[in-house]
Amino acid sequence: MSAFEFFFSFYGLLLGLSLAVIATGAANTIQHRRKLRIGWLTPLLAVFVALDVASFWDLAWTFFRDAPFSYGLLVASLVVALVYFIAASLVFPHEITDGLSLDDHFWANRKVVLLLTTAANTLAILVAAPIIAAKPTAAFLALNFAGTLAVYAALVLPAAFTRSRKAFAVLTGLHIGLYIVSAIASAVAPGMAEQLVDGTSPMLVRP
Repeated sequence: MSAFEFFFSFYGLLLGLSLAVIATGAANTIQHRRKLRIGWLTPLLAVFVALDVASFWDLAWTFFRDAPFSYGLLVASLVVALVYFIAASLVFPHEITDGLSLDDHFWANRKVVLLLTTAANTLAILVAAPIIAAKPTAAFLALNFAGTLAVYAALVLPAAFTRSRKAFAVLTGLHIGLYIVSAIASAVAPGMAEQLVDGTSPMLVRP
């Protein structure tokens, strides 16, 4: 087993648990659908968090696979993954009672969930910064991450603080749409992200 395989097995397990807790919450909600009012706010939040975790998992594979293993990297990644796990754990209620409305749970927890995902993404970029700086396309990647984080904050932070259902739906729906477009693009052109990172993509213009 290589150093990266060891690191990623640990890291992937923690991120996988975040997806598992969302799936468990969704299954528990469906099982008790006669006892509660589900609505659409919590399912929309669940879809966003699940896609966000998947996107972050992809980022870890792309940037950390060539990084030298260290205990510091393991601890930093542990912190990021635990932040994601806590966010995922708050999406659905842990206990179902008769007459419970998921909308009430959503309004009580959506701010914390979205602020935690924002913190996880910010921490991840800080952890990856030394690795990005060592890449031949460091300037391109830095601009790309700055733009990506700006778009992320522009969509997630207003969604975290708004009290409007419509505004939350528009902001989160747009973000989900971006993730879906990204997924389709990566399926159509597999390996393009790795080529951009390594500087071997024909899309990069070099002197």
